[in-house]
Amino acid sequence: MGLFIELQNKVKNSGILIFCTLLSLYFLFHGISGDRGLLKLLYLKSEIAEAQKIADSYSLQKQKLEEKVRLLSSSSLDLDLLDERARVVLNLIGHDEFIILDSEDKE
Repeated sequence: MGLFIELQNKVKNSGILIFCTLLSLYFLFHGISGDRGLLKLLYLKSEIAEAQKIADSYSLQKQKLEEKVRLLSSSSLDLDLLDERARVVLNLIGHDEFIILDSEDKE
């Protein structure tokens, strides 16, 4: 009878140990590869870095356009820029000018 109770206690204790081990493995697995796990965190950080690069390039482009607009404003009119834009938009040249066409459009 004492042997049976001792065996029952060992099985009970090992069952609790197995259950705790399986529960720990479950949380570890989902902590690494789940929807809110470590791998998802690393993926989202890389996505944020890419989006930040794109946002920076758009910000730089916006600053360049704002500078052009500032130069075309009535308070500080840059005549060279105005002449260049008028020629590009209206597709006009002077009678004594030559056009050299480039194979790539750089605008």
